[in-house]
Amino acid sequence: MSRLADYFIVIGYDHDKDRNGSSEGRIIQRFPETDWDSCPFTQSIELFCRPIGWTLSANRQPPEFFVAVLTDIDADRHYLSVLTFSESVAISPTKSDDGDTEEDTALNIHSLMYSPKSIVLVSRLDYFETFKNCLGIIYTAYVDKLDVQLEVLVGNILGCVQVPPPGGPQVRFSIGAGDRQALQPPLSASVPSSRNATALLFQQLGIQNVLTLFCAAMTDHKILFHSQSYSRLTDACQAINILQYPLRYSYVYVPILPAPLYEVLNTPTPFIAGVHSSLAEDTADLVDVIIVDLDGGSVHIPECVNLPTLPEPMVSRAKKTLTMIDITSISTFTWSEMVMNADLLMADYAFPPPSPKKPPSLEQKDKEIRAIFIRFFAELLSGYRSCLTVIRIHPEPFITFHKANFLGHRGMVDVDFLVRVLEGMSFSTFVAERGNPYRACDIFDEVYSNIHDLLTTETADPEKVMEHVKDLAKHLHTNENPNPQPYVQKVPKPTDGAYSRIHQTPFPVLNSDHVHTILHEGIEKHSLKSKMTVRPNQVRIVPMGTPITALVDRQRMVDNNARRLEVLRNCINFLFDNKISDARIIFPAVLRALKSRVARLALTQELGYHIRSNRAVLEHQQFDLVVKLLNCCLQNDSSMDENGVAAAILPLATTFCRKLCTGIIQFAYTCVQEHAVWQNMQFWEAAFYLDVQKQIQQLYAPHYEENNVSDKRDSFPASPTHKNNELNVAKNSSNGQTVSSERRSSYRSREIGVLEIAAEQLRVWPTLGEEKREEMVSNEESTVYSQAIHYANRMVYMRVPLETQKSIKTLSPDWESTSNSNIASSLADSESMDAESGYDEMEISDVGANVIKFVTRFVDKVCNESQVTQEHIKSLHQMIPGVVAMHIETLEAVNRESKRLPPIQKPKLLKPTLLPGEEVVMDGLRVYLLPDGREEGLGGNMGGPTLLPAEGAVFLTNYRILFKGTPCDPLACEQIVIRSFPISTLTKEKLVKLQYTPHIDQLPKEGVQLRSCIFQLMKIAFDEEVSPDDVEAFRKLSTKYRSPTTVFMTFAFAGQAIPQPSTMLKPVEKNASLKNFAKKTIMKTARKAGIAKQKAPKRKYVLPTPPMSRRSMSPRSSAGSDSESDRPVSEALDDLSIIDEGEFGRSWLSDPKVIERLMERPGYQDYVRQGFGEPSDSSVKGKSTEQFRISTVNSNFSVSKSYPALLVVPANFPDDSIRRFARTHRQYRFPVVTWRHPRTKALLLRASGFHGRGLMGMLKSDTTTGTSTGEISASLHQERYFSCIVSATPNSMKSYKPSYSDSLTSLDSLMLTGVQESLLVPETPEVVRRSHPAASSMRNISNPKTSSFSRIGSIREKPRMNSSSATLDSSAMLHQNGGVNERSELLHNSVQGLKRVALYVLGEKAQMKGIKVESFPKCDFIPVEFYEVRQVKASFKKLMRACVPSAPLTPETGFHKLVEESEWLLQVQNIMQLAGATVDLLDVQGSSVIICLEDGWDITTQVVSVAQLLLDPYYRTIEGFKSLVEKEWLSFGHRFTHRSNQTAANQASGFAPLFLQFLDVIHQIHNQFPLSFEYNQFFLRFIGYHYVSNRFRTFMMDNEYERVEAGWLMDDRRSSKINHEQSELDAGFAQRHQSHQGTSIWDYIEKHHRKSTLFLNFQYSTRDQDVVLRPYSNISNLRIWDFFLNEDLAHGPAYEIETTNKEIQISEEERTDSSGQPLMRKIVNGCYDNVILQQPNVFRQMLQEIHKLETDLGHFQQKWKAVWDKLDLPTGKRETMQRNLSFNTQIVKSHGRSIHKRSTLEILVKGKMLGEAAKMFSQPHRFEKHTYTTPAYCDYCGQVLWGLLKTGMHCTDCGYNCHEKCTSNVPKNCTKLKIVPDTGNNSSSVSRSSDTSTLKSEEFPVESGPTFATYTPASANTENSCLHKGYLFKRGALLKGWKQRWFVLDSTKHQLRYYDSEEDTNCKGYIELFDVQSVQIIRNVQGAPKKADENAFFELKTNRRVYNFLAADAKTAQIWIDRIHGFI
Repeated sequence: MSRLADYFIVIGYDHDKDRNGSSEGRIIQRFPETDWDSCPFTQSIELFCRPIGWTLSANRQPPEFFVAVLTDIDADRHYLSVLTFSESVAISPTKSDDGDTEEDTALNIHSLMYSPKSIVLVSRLDYFETFKNCLGIIYTAYVDKLDVQLEVLVGNILGCVQVPPPGGPQVRFSIGAGDRQALQPPLSASVPSSRNATALLFQQLGIQNVLTLFCAAMTDHKILFHSQSYSRLTDACQAINILQYPLRYSYVYVPILPAPLYEVLNTPTPFIAGVHSSLAEDTADLVDVIIVDLDGGSVHIPECVNLPTLPEPMVSRAKKTLTMIDITSISTFTWSEMVMNADLLMADYAFPPPSPKKPPSLEQKDKEIRAIFIRFFAELLSGYRSCLTVIRIHPEPFITFHKANFLGHRGMVDVDFLVRVLEGMSFSTFVAERGNPYRACDIFDEVYSNIHDLLTTETADPEKVMEHVKDLAKHLHTNENPNPQPYVQKVPKPTDGAYSRIHQTPFPVLNSDHVHTILHEGIEKHSLKSKMTVRPNQVRIVPMGTPITALVDRQRMVDNNARRLEVLRNCINFLFDNKISDARIIFPAVLRALKSRVARLALTQELGYHIRSNRAVLEHQQFDLVVKLLNCCLQNDSSMDENGVAAAILPLATTFCRKLCTGIIQFAYTCVQEHAVWQNMQFWEAAFYLDVQKQIQQLYAPHYEENNVSDKRDSFPASPTHKNNELNVAKNSSNGQTVSSERRSSYRSREIGVLEIAAEQLRVWPTLGEEKREEMVSNEESTVYSQAIHYANRMVYMRVPLETQKSIKTLSPDWESTSNSNIASSLADSESMDAESGYDEMEISDVGANVIKFVTRFVDKVCNESQVTQEHIKSLHQMIPGVVAMHIETLEAVNRESKRLPPIQKPKLLKPTLLPGEEVVMDGLRVYLLPDGREEGLGGNMGGPTLLPAEGAVFLTNYRILFKGTPCDPLACEQIVIRSFPISTLTKEKLVKLQYTPHIDQLPKEGVQLRSCIFQLMKIAFDEEVSPDDVEAFRKLSTKYRSPTTVFMTFAFAGQAIPQPSTMLKPVEKNASLKNFAKKTIMKTARKAGIAKQKAPKRKYVLPTPPMSRRSMSPRSSAGSDSESDRPVSEALDDLSIIDEGEFGRSWLSDPKVIERLMERPGYQDYVRQGFGEPSDSSVKGKSTEQFRISTVNSNFSVSKSYPALLVVPANFPDDSIRRFARTHRQYRFPVVTWRHPRTKALLLRASGFHGRGLMGMLKSDTTTGTSTGEISASLHQERYFSCIVSATPNSMKSYKPSYSDSLTSLDSLMLTGVQESLLVPETPEVVRRSHPAASSMRNISNPKTSSFSRIGSIREKPRMNSSSATLDSSAMLHQNGGVNERSELLHNSVQGLKRVALYVLGEKAQMKGIKVESFPKCDFIPVEFYEVRQVKASFKKLMRACVPSAPLTPETGFHKLVEESEWLLQVQNIMQLAGATVDLLDVQGSSVIICLEDGWDITTQVVSVAQLLLDPYYRTIEGFKSLVEKEWLSFGHRFTHRSNQTAANQASGFAPLFLQFLDVIHQIHNQFPLSFEYNQFFLRFIGYHYVSNRFRTFMMDNEYERVEAGWLMDDRRSSKINHEQSELDAGFAQRHQSHQGTSIWDYIEKHHRKSTLFLNFQYSTRDQDVVLRPYSNISNLRIWDFFLNEDLAHGPAYEIETTNKEIQISEEERTDSSGQPLMRKIVNGCYDNVILQQPNVFRQMLQEIHKLETDLGHFQQKWKAVWDKLDLPTGKRETMQRNLSFNTQIVKSHGRSIHKRSTLEILVKGKMLGEAAKMFSQPHRFEKHTYTTPAYCDYCGQVLWGLLKTGMHCTDCGYNCHEKCTSNVPKNCTKLKIVPDTGNNSSSVSRSSDTSTLKSEEFPVESGPTFATYTPASANTENSCLHKGYLFKRGALLKGWKQRWFVLDSTKHQLRYYDSEEDTNCKGYIELFDVQSVQIIRNVQGAPKKADENAFFELKTNRRVYNFLAADAKTAQIWIDRIHGFI
């Protein structure tokens, strides 16, 4: 019996602390006045009575009641029942001490105010309704002045009402006010009473929200409730608490939190709390708290809170049941979408059942909800009792829970919710309370024991679900209301409106003596009264429920594993029968089988059986195989050991051993230590407890007759002898619980479970004598102690490594983070740790100290929890250091002897086949070649043998990294696997983590991955015999040979001395001293800047591009190393080179032999072939009528170092003029002729991009005269040069007539061809088209996903060139409104300038800005789009990852998707389209073309080369291709060394495969025209491989100048000058190689081409091919080059011809039949053999047959070429046959040509329209984030925008909508700004002043572009487009002077233009607002004009420079800033 209430308290308003109507609570009276011994008084109760604070009120408030909860230090809860009412108080307003009056406060103070007063009952019981009644009676007696003394009421409540414990009878009582009350204790104390709290919570929040809160509470998150009702807060918190039954919430629990205690919410521990809604804003800053609004029904989860999902299928079953509650009776309550949604399943009924007369009560719903959650927990924790581990029974039971075992059997290791629940404090309390097997049971125990059967029944009959739920709800209701007879209570209540009486006396002060007298009388009376007979709780054995092993579908498990278990058993039998060869055959299958948990457990059982047969001592080979099996088991298992595999291996590892020598034995544990499980403290604890449980079971088992005949099992179960006993492997080997009958063998009696033993022992414990009890306690303590000693030794065995100098790799976090130990300190830390151990602490190594610490912590924890005596614990601490020291000493001998063992027979390392001159730098290191992401060679789905992984060696030579070995798969081990790549192609090397790989027993944890740019990947794992030093040496040497200092250290020059630079350039040193060098450098720089005067004409200008020129001139500047400004400059390119004539000898100009030698080069021979004549000097006057000459102006490389020595230029253009105008191009690469059309005589020229004029003018301007004569001179020479090109083009003459019937006098027919189909043109919005008719049909090149013109000159964004686009259709000429189609009008207007001109210049948009087109008659400048080098680099990386992935590709990232994302094919397509346009202009139009892109050595080379190959059949021969590459790539200076990273200085720039991309384009053309090429695809792949291999010198160095300096360009037969000292050191070698410096790839190809048909395309036909090729460039017509995909594992890359032939020869010699004859049949595997080499070829076969016959007949063997050329052509009948093309063939050809023309037209139209497009795409949008309430669509990509999911971007000006990710790609065509047509300009020309000599030196900004129309202030159109104008002072860029200018902010052109004055009509310059980054006010400007306003300065920052402006005043400056801000 216990008191109903402990304290009664009266709390009132503290008027002494009143401050403007706010104060604190004060305890007026409390009873009893002294504390109870068992229940001390709780302080600060007054805070909980008024949680929002004690304040006065102007109105009388009705009485309020709520219950608050306090938790004491012992975690016991005290319930505060509070009834608060109002009392009147007279207030006289006074002034406070600090002068503030009541007007300063928010509360209005009246003369009559009301203060709160509370009467409180404090109790440890939760009878809320009874407390409410008692306080209500006291208040009624007070307010209605009943004839009852309040003292009597209080005394009776505290002393006279006694409550029986749970299970007791109903108590009926009265407190003396004429009342009758009844109080009914629940049946069970462990089952909480809920009344209707949970149903109320579901009503407020709904099913999903409550489940979310439930999940949060279970996983220890912080939850905070808001409500305006205190009672609702208490009910909600109580409901969440009750829903967790049978678990109990163990953290902070404050349902009503007072405002002064809000700092509790900042605690790091979880909590459940509630606050009043009026104070909710004070909690808004809580970051990790889940906020629940009870009144609004919402739950807010912060972003940082990650809630796990409730596990399936439990949660789905619970949700379904919650919606089905009481489906037969629809509730009349308005509980839609709540838990009471009983009409959900009947909503669609045509005839729903009638509503019940009596709706179900809320309390009934409450019990049904609780029943569902109890069932949820019973299902979630099914089998938990099978995982309880009994450690001690006497004197107090100690039981733990094996979490890993439970999760493993349930298969829920990855279920985050369950893992968190099991790790929480609530579950620990649950195990401590419910783990006891002999105790009182409650409802959960009953449900748990039957849940499995219930769910089985419900699966068969779903209608049983609600029946079972209601049955359980009835039990819950009975638990709260066990008395079925209702008792009518009588509780007096105050009369209506009693609280609002005006004249109400204050609550009286109670007579303390009277109350205490009644209280003591009641207590004495209760003690004298006979005690009630309380029904005792029935203590019984807790039902076990369904064993956890029965929850697994064992039958299916056996069916799936029967075969693999049979293989496993056979392998182990072979092993122990010493049939090692048989065991090795099936060993790979066993390793694969060990991926299964069942197989791993079966292995431990089988090995245990052989231990019992005394087979623990093994031979060496047996020992190795057993260790491999154990390691494989541990590798496939986790560190948690959820399957018990590691625990089962532990005794095996300490038993299996081998004898090394006399007295030295090595156990298996020394070979299985490197696994994470041994570092996991929780594993050791669980394993220890399981073994202790077994010992406890064996200790008590003999006492029970039922177990007398049971087999005393050892740790190792006997091996099953009959077939079906494989079921035993599913049983946890460490569990001792009762097992189901299916698992019992027929000859074994039933084993009694350890929990049953513990229950029986607890039952008889009270009946035992004291001696017997002590004996049992002593036996159990000794058992635990002995097991602790055993495990301490085991831990030492597993933790001390075999090599004690090296610690075991930690594969998991430190054990302290994974242990659940709470012990802060141990005896291990004391000074007396080894005082008696006999070993000095200094003798123990660091490894030993760590092991001692680890084991000691373990001993402390388990021994203290298991109640081991302190004496035993101390002895353990003293023992551990000695054990460790002895074990370390033992292992030293074992380690020493183990290294003396003969090595395991491993495959012999195969010697690699080397090339001539190739030497092994580092001998083979034994490695495993592992499979990567490619499926080939793995067998499986691709078929064929399993070639990978392979075991062999990796070799490092001075040329290659090479692997050679054999497959690990025994079925394929006879084949040889070779994978290699040149060391120069290594692009990335990194360490990788390795996963389990089949066929490899002990795989290291880390490996090395080597990636090559020839699409090769080598993932290797070094064998254990390879030392880390060897691995590091291998990596360092590979890096050394990958990055040589110079190209002369590469394999191409192997064995040679590094030659000195040739002396033909300069006989003496340029700068003999530092002084001379400094002087020259300073003078050159000064001359450049115009500060110093130029010298006499001894010098000529050879000014290379300044470092920043390219960045400043072109908007294509990037942060990468692709621009010249930030790349490592070659030693041959001197940035400060104004070169003296004397610095280069005149030998080149005067020695005709040198010129003659040069003309023998293939590139120069091509000029002779085209008829450009012989080399000549412009000074030589002759009568030659040839229009072109081969100029020697660059013969000493004084004009451009990156150009060849001989150049084709117009014959009538002098060399001096060339020197002058060359500087108008980047790198001085001026336009030169490279090819001439044989029919149209049109010319193909190449150059670099144009220089902007501003920089050149700045460097060359005369500061005194103000004119830029140097610039003007260069421009005039440039115009003359272009006019010479035009005059040399035949179609510039009126008499020119094209010979093709479909060729063009203009582009009209080309247009008509293109218009028949869709033509892609840029798009502009409709408003723009209406306002600007001249450019009204601009249409973006594709749909918005295509590249826009926001970054012009290159394709910077991801283009989708084949996406759906706006098209021009000739049939759709009418607009929807009946008008003329504006697109067609645009096409007409925009291409009216596309008239036939003599010269087309294809360049960048940035170049076109500085070109004044009218100065170049009959020339047209076409801006084109192209991909930059940085984009090629990025694309190539993605392509490599797609073709050679390092890991298997997932379905989401398939091969084709990755190739598409790389955009490689788009880049190939772009090159083909540009080359195709060039072909059409040259061949169809008859116009000359200049390609001038970037620096002229990358993209330009690609386009020019492909165009020539398409136009000229000569380049499709082997000899012609050689000439093409020599001329365009080598002579014209493609930077091979820089782009291919051939030296260490170029490594940082990144690999750029420009030449490989060119070869891919040729491959695509070859695929479409296979009859047109003499060479085959292997020829292209061979060159693609060797241009980066560094085997040949051909593709080395950056230009011809460097090759001339090297001395090997002129003549291969010419001996180089080698340093004599080096020659003497290695005379013999040097003499052998002195005759040549490296080998040319062309010589190598020619040699092999003479000997074999390896490079010949047998389909080549000179008669059937087209002269001009026009390939399709659609993506659908392009193919992935097989060079990127193919691999030949049989011999490595087939492009090393010598090694390939030798390997094939060796393999064919080994392929013989049984009689020794060579096999005529061969199986070819796609990834192993080279199909092209192995595939039979009839021509090759016949040539070989002829060769053989000639040999047999003794004839002279003819070359194959001679035989091939002698073949007879078809008969003359074929020659005279006229081929009639069919109509379909003509259509196909016509269609192909029309597509090609349309592509050309698109390029021209887009280029011509860029001038207009720049204006039309120069209006940026003003985007703001916008939430769409209705579905909208993105105007850019067309995808849906939905406001509920995400916000979009909305233009505030024109209403444009798009995704946030699309904003960067949206065209800048906002329609708010009007477009005004330029009246004086057309789309093809820009006006300029004709008098170039009058150009002012007025500074042009760096962003100089085309000159715009004159500014006319009176123009209405200009006024409309002018947003702002006025005078500003602008600071000069060079001299920093301030000058006043008239500025106009133009909205049309999106520019800030400036003029000399307001009346001036000529624009002096402009600033593109595109490039403006920021504009802001600046202060403290140096050199400012006098009397200037300090705040009137502002700064405008662009991409290229910073402008400083000065306005009239600060206000004007701010206006300018605001206006400019509107655009940027």
